[in-house]
Amino acid sequence: MHTVQARGILSADNTMNVYRGCTHGCIYCDSRSRCYRIRHDFEDVEVKENAAERLSVELAGRRERVMVHTGSMCDPYLPLEAQTRLSRRCAEVILQRGCALSVLTKSLLILRDLDVLCELAQRTRCVAQMTLTTWDPALCRMLEPNVADTQARLETLCRLREAGIETAVWLCPILPYINDTMDNLMALLRGCEEVGVKHIFCFGMGLTLREGSREYYYAQLDRLFPGLRARYAKRYGLAYEIPSDNAGQLMRAFLDFGAGHGICTDIRENFAWCRRSAREGRQLSLFDFGSPDRA
Repeated sequence: MHTVQARGILSADNTMNVYRGCTHGCIYCDSRSRCYRIRHDFEDVEVKENAAERLSVELAGRRERVMVHTGSMCDPYLPLEAQTRLSRRCAEVILQRGCALSVLTKSLLILRDLDVLCELAQRTRCVAQMTLTTWDPALCRMLEPNVADTQARLETLCRLREAGIETAVWLCPILPYINDTMDNLMALLRGCEEVGVKHIFCFGMGLTLREGSREYYYAQLDRLFPGLRARYAKRYGLAYEIPSDNAGQLMRAFLDFGAGHGICTDIRENFAWCRRSAREGRQLSLFDFGSPDRA
């Protein structure tokens, strides 16, 4: 890892990433795409060591108590977070500023910050989201080698929900000829239903490949699934969207399961639910947080 001083931390839509790069090792990672302009080795994670201080300043300049989103580009709970504690410090700033937090992760380390996340849930709002792709533990270790398996992630979601934190799942990506089976999909959906997940984001039964991420993915196919790269090249060429041959059948099963089990599968509705700001919760008071200059 290496450290930098960030000039800014929040995007216009209140998204933040305290890290750039990742050590999870997922073979399909879109964040490796060249369009994101990560100039350093991807595993040499860039740490924005002043992230909490910048966040405090930038939230103070917002006219409303906003929902801050993290995890869409780089996981906020990488293993190095155990030492840097940057994501925790940012969550504390969000709490002090009276804002809300939405976290997307694959890491069990989120449970370390259960105290702060619970307080956010009680005072404003907190949404914890986990990415799931593969039910079989052995296959999961191949595709996502440096993170906990799916069963452990579901148990983590269960603990978060029981603690009063809203939860959701990102069901993606579905990799053609690898995990695009009905058995895999239904096992994942049943697991979500068992732990009380009510919102599942799914962007289609397939994946996307850009320049940079495509080369890395194909190299991993050569290593893990000899011969499969040639099948991809023949079927998809250099396409950006890589749909499963089973996409229609899988999507119908996904939508039917959601409708039958009270799980929201509509992307627009899920994003509207997730982006709901702290202001739309209970009436807040200055006594809840004290002076906003405390952060």
